[in-house]
Amino acid sequence: MTTAVQTAKIAAHGVEKEFPGNKVLEDFDLQIKGGEFLSLLGPSGCGKSTFLNILAGLETYDGGDVLVDGKHVEGVNKDVGVVFQSYALFPWLTAQKNVEAGLKIRGVPRKERRDRAAEVLRTVGLQTAANRLPHQLSGGMRQRVAIARILAYEPDVLLFDEPFAALDAQTREFLQGELLRIWENGTTKKTVLFVTHSIDEAIFLSDRIAVMTRAPGRVKALIDVDLPRPRTSESRNTEDFIHIRSQVARILEEEVRLGTDNH
Repeated sequence: MTTAVQTAKIAAHGVEKEFPGNKVLEDFDLQIKGGEFLSLLGPSGCGKSTFLNILAGLETYDGGDVLVDGKHVEGVNKDVGVVFQSYALFPWLTAQKNVEAGLKIRGVPRKERRDRAAEVLRTVGLQTAANRLPHQLSGGMRQRVAIARILAYEPDVLLFDEPFAALDAQTREFLQGELLRIWENGTTKKTVLFVTHSIDEAIFLSDRIAVMTRAPGRVKALIDVDLPRPRTSESRNTEDFIHIRSQVARILEEEVRLGTDNH
């Protein structure tokens, strides 16, 4: 085993996953370094979200190894936080109480969880919306509450499953910038796996992009995103950004074409 694999925060080796009549992952290998922001891209149905669910302990796998900090993933890990496309907020609780919910489950005392929730709501820019119910918030605000809820209990690893896919383009770009601001300004940089269908989103956010094959999915290419941080809207117009976009698009188009040719 190489040193890079040994020091990886997240390591997947030869992962296999099959649903009845449908093999989703095959010989899936991926290593993510501590503090790295890595995006996972691939054709629809290639197993991106399945791997995220395996890593979160929400889904089992049939072969290979998945490790976090060198320990096998077995069930839900309190050091791993997940944000899904659906906000999954409790509709009867205010933004503040939604953020407190995870802390309450973990047995954090009332005052401490109230103070911590207020702090992370300030971090995501929602301190003035603390007492609003989810139906009183916009889609972008609800997603920020979902992110705040995960940040509140300070997991080492953050998993995002297309969290901004349902939002309009303007809100989506705003929240991409907010996510980077929170990630870059944290006392310790979290390790992030971000599943997306958007090439531009992956480039803007990531240190590296893992591009998957069509199903059964495996990692076809790992692409370094050598763009300066902090990133701004101007980053999207640079020659380097456009070059990476072309490189990733070419790999994805090849996989989609191979999938079409085989049907």
